[in-house]
Amino acid sequence: MSKKVVTFGEIMLRLSTPGYQRFVQADRFEVTYGGGEANVAVALCNYGLQGVFVTKVPRNPIGQAAINHLRRYGVDTQYIARGGERLGIYFLETGASMRASQVIYDRAHAAIAEADPEDFDFEQILEGAIWFHTTGITPALSDKAAVLTELALKTARAKGITTSLDLNYRKKLWSKEKAREVMTRLCQYVDVCIGNEEDAEATLGFQAKGTDVTKGELNLAGYEEVFQQMQEKFGFRYIATSLRESYSASDNGWSALVYDGKEFYHTRKYEVRIVDRVGSGDSFASGLIYGLITGMSMRDAAEFGVAASALKHTIPGDMNHATLEEVLQLMKGDASGRVQR
Repeated sequence: MSKKVVTFGEIMLRLSTPGYQRFVQADRFEVTYGGGEANVAVALCNYGLQGVFVTKVPRNPIGQAAINHLRRYGVDTQYIARGGERLGIYFLETGASMRASQVIYDRAHAAIAEADPEDFDFEQILEGAIWFHTTGITPALSDKAAVLTELALKTARAKGITTSLDLNYRKKLWSKEKAREVMTRLCQYVDVCIGNEEDAEATLGFQAKGTDVTKGELNLAGYEEVFQQMQEKFGFRYIATSLRESYSASDNGWSALVYDGKEFYHTRKYEVRIVDRVGSGDSFASGLIYGLITGMSMRDAAEFGVAASALKHTIPGDMNHATLEEVLQLMKGDASGRVQR
């Protein structure tokens, strides 16, 4: 069986304040790289699959540094296009207790946002792939990026490749109206839809009634109703969402739901103390994808995804570096955090 998984999207330069400093305090930034689809490719490589990441980066040392970062973790970067104006940047101030984290984007005119179909031969890129993954962030970058996302999904669907889309609504990138127009069109090519309750409402217009994550209130019946509506409209094979109960910026409840048109399943809930929550949704997506590719049941794939993403909350940076063995151990119930000798 092929182990090739292709992901398509943007990779960004991340500049973070040290520790829990505020932007106005900081006199230096910590540098790393990340992006929804790149994070998924890294995690899948970490679990032993062939993660292929496709994007466009500028032909300069910053673009090369982003590629080098991906190669460090085993990602296949051979289809990354070179050119364009710049690499997008985001600044992160990590919150604590009742103070929320803050993100500031500086990504206008990023190379991927101005890429053209001629930059990517998706027929060749997807040859031999078993899965294609992207997110709602990519089509939000520009009309050109939306065209490319649709082209990639259509090509994957025509080749019989399983497709997944993480809805990932970003209000700083586009309006709900624009998101619904584009994402409704893209979802006709999607087999596995991933996204939280806010994403589903913003991008597709579905809303879970009686739920308020800021108060720790989850109405699972409302989610099941929404999943049923989504499945009826788009015919998704699976619909999944991570569930975050925000007690504070430091402590969250974390679980997930998954639905296949017949069974509606709620995973185990983890109480997580957050080191870095950025990329947690991507780590859930990659865990779910890994589980489904390797033949796990829907329930076990969701449990793998939520365990992987619970561990991601403890790891600085965008990417999940938890090992396969660590995720499986947590799935078995060992959340003690004892020193491994």
